[in-house]
Amino acid sequence: MSVSMYRLTLPLFTRGLNVLAHYLDAAQTFATQNNTDPQLLVDARLAPNMLSLAGQIQRASDTSKNAIGRLTSVAAPRFEDNETSLAQLQERITNTIAFFDNVPASALDGAEHKPVALKFSKLQADFSGDEYLLSFVLPNFYFHVATAHGILRHQGVPIGKADYLGPFTGAAVA
Repeated sequence: MSVSMYRLTLPLFTRGLNVLAHYLDAAQTFATQNNTDPQLLVDARLAPNMLSLAGQIQRASDTSKNAIGRLTSVAAPRFEDNETSLAQLQERITNTIAFFDNVPASALDGAEHKPVALKFSKLQADFSGDEYLLSFVLPNFYFHVATAHGILRHQGVPIGKADYLGPFTGAAVA
């Protein structure tokens, strides 16, 4: 049984972005309860040469929406990467998910065979749609989700593995 490109993209991206939205809610609650400036969380990073929390969320959004644009004939929206608050990052997530909600599953029919050429910075690669998704997009997307998790954990926000995994369809809580 094969898995469709739709199933490997829009639902997974939406789930991951919802996890990031949950993280931002947890960050806001943490900041309020601990009398911490939320800006410190937005600007936090794991290492000096890594992107901040804002950058991680921007890249997760960009990676997912641009993948849909490359794999379909639907133009991905462009965002300015100028979010500087938890609320603005939440809005970016909402806007990215809204874009996904307007992409029909049929737009991804045959996307596994679509040629995708990447040319930016030092990276130049040619992929088939499925190779692009499996070897570049999904690892990149989850890297940014996991790094956002690590940043917030490092700052003391009480999130854990269950938060990263998010809710499961049909799962019962014992």
